[in-house]
Amino acid sequence: MLAFSEIQSEVIGKLEKGLPPTLTYHNVPHTLDVLKHVIKISEQEGVTEAELLLLKVSALYHDIGFLYTYLRHEEKSCEIATAELSAFGFSLDQIKKVCGMIRATKVPQEPQTRLEEIICDSDLDYLGRDDFFKIGEGLYKEFLAQHIVSNERDWNMLQVKFLESHHYFTNSSKRNREAAKQLNLEQVKQKLL
Repeated sequence: MLAFSEIQSEVIGKLEKGLPPTLTYHNVPHTLDVLKHVIKISEQEGVTEAELLLLKVSALYHDIGFLYTYLRHEEKSCEIATAELSAFGFSLDQIKKVCGMIRATKVPQEPQTRLEEIICDSDLDYLGRDDFFKIGEGLYKEFLAQHIVSNERDWNMLQVKFLESHHYFTNSSKRNREAAKQLNLEQVKQKLL
């Protein structure tokens, strides 16, 4: 099996070369942020080394489908991960788990396993952080470019709806992020007054 560091440089290299500049949120910093929080949350949730490897691989591949498509990118990410991971020496069972985690990040998130819960919370960790507005600005620009929103008011209304419906799954994310997420939600609501 290929070492994780080799897989990481392979995937990050592809993302750096291939992602369009209009992806101001679904980009390399986002992928690395998800990877960082997968590790952090995993430590608090007590996963095994083997599970952590699959989580880290899933974090790297979860948005690679954006190289080819914006809509339903998770399915494309899964196709790419399946092809590459079998060549890297991963078993069919491991690949199935990775694809489950990639698919779980699709909004609205509906994780079925503990590992899927961890990647979902890692993917949206920023909702309950101090850099929420800074990161959100990147998503706003991306949504403008994709014609998902047409102005700041649309964006803020979308954010309120999203934040109100979102919930963290792992105990560590509930403990570490929920309170700040609620404060961020209140700040977005203030902008709509």
